[in-house]
Amino acid sequence: MYRFGQEETENIGEVVRSGKLFRYGEGCRCAEFERRWGAYLGVEHATLTSSGTTALTAALVGLGIGPGDEVLIPAATYMASAVAVLAAGAIPVIVDIDETITIGPKAIEAAIGPRTRAIMPVHMWGLCCDMNPIVDIAERQGLLVVEDAAQAAGVEYRGRKVGSIGHAGGFSFNYFKHITCGEGGAVVTRDQRVIDRANCIVDCCNFYWNERPADFEPFVASGSRASEFEGAILLAQLDRLDDMLTAMRREKRRILKATTDVGLRPIRTIDPDGEAGSHVMYTFDSPKQADRFAELTHGTVAAKTGRHVYTNWDPILAHEVGHHPRMNPFHFAENAECRKEYTEEMCAASLDLLSRTVFLTTHPDHSDGEIDELVERLRSAADVVLARA
Repeated sequence: MYRFGQEETENIGEVVRSGKLFRYGEGCRCAEFERRWGAYLGVEHATLTSSGTTALTAALVGLGIGPGDEVLIPAATYMASAVAVLAAGAIPVIVDIDETITIGPKAIEAAIGPRTRAIMPVHMWGLCCDMNPIVDIAERQGLLVVEDAAQAAGVEYRGRKVGSIGHAGGFSFNYFKHITCGEGGAVVTRDQRVIDRANCIVDCCNFYWNERPADFEPFVASGSRASEFEGAILLAQLDRLDDMLTAMRREKRRILKATTDVGLRPIRTIDPDGEAGSHVMYTFDSPKQADRFAELTHGTVAAKTGRHVYTNWDPILAHEVGHHPRMNPFHFAENAECRKEYTEEMCAASLDLLSRTVFLTTHPDHSDGEIDELVERLRSAADVVLARA
């Protein structure tokens, strides 16, 4: 969590005092946030959900992704990206990242198969994927693009907010994200038909409270509706977002400028001005160097981030999905021709890159002194690690 304070407390208090905790017919905080979030991103439709995972699932289902379809996802993303694909009944195909630490356009093109239906670019760690070539590939191959922007609220790519560039997108608002309501997420799209289907995933009874399109037949799903408390908190959080991003971007630029002369190699970034600036990342020649640098700087080796690396998605690698074998997409007849075989070595290039990459986090409330201290730690560590190369 980055910032949380009096504004959020006041908004929560207003909900309590009103006694209107249900979004339909009673409250309006969720709907107000959805309007503002859509306008902020430049999309016509946004719906709050209970999590980023459900937001991605709703986006996929909204686009008609299901059994018989493959969705390309990166080797470095939180496991929820793969979970959402499986929740839609489709099969995730794991694709290498490149030196930007995001899914690589070349690897995407090489991975497309007869059953590939969609690409899920994941804007990891506040970075942005190279969306123009990804969209070009999708258009040439007739594929859908579902952006996983769970870790990238407010991030821009060439002047456009990520999550708004593909056919649909999903965001997370859990405790660790740029803006948060503890848990929560949002599915966004420009397409009315897509949001109608997505809304059935979020709340299969939503048309009981809202006008139902004459030509749309709703379907039943388990639901993941947001509460007015979440909407109220997010309204205050959204007011904070741009200032926080400005501060983190400024801190990252300052750190990179102050460490250019000590031999450290920042990762290649697609849009330095548009990314969140929440992570400063360096790549080394060997895992040993990366480990030592992380130790000296209190940083994190990207390969050691648990469920953010595909080798740690053990239930998925083992095809253990769903509460019953007949509910497991890996067993669906429609998925018989999809690529379902996973090994820990399948994206060795990604594992190598992640094992040699170290990141440190910025914060919008870091003081000048704290930033100076971090810079000195980085420079000192570089002297130790690179001198022994």
